[in-house]
Amino acid sequence: MKKILLEEHEIPKHWYNILPDLPSPLEPPLDPQTNQPMSPEKLKALFPEALIEQEMSQERWIPIPQEVLEVYSIWRPTPLIRATKLEKYLDTPAKIYYKYRRHRSTRKP
Repeated sequence: MKKILLEEHEIPKHWYNILPDLPSPLEPPLDPQTNQPMSPEKLKALFPEALIEQEMSQERWIPIPQEVLEVYSIWRPTPLIRATKLEKYLDTPAKIYYKYRRHRSTRKP
């Protein structure tokens, strides 16, 4: 495990989308009432349209919206951690990063 702190100019400008690299497409989300693929209208009731576009995109790299980049440049609550041991175990050339966040209980004693 290696903690990574990026300088502002190092912050990525694109999100990686794994969908184009999967061996076969993922199944569409199912409507819990009908157990059939969800219609775009039902998805729009649950998610912002921009998020639906990202989730359905076959583009490998998705530009990070400027508004999000601006927030990243001033505030990032947790650092990225590089999973070097996992990379070695998987024998992959990919660089794998994750964010470690502790769960905070909302229950009162």
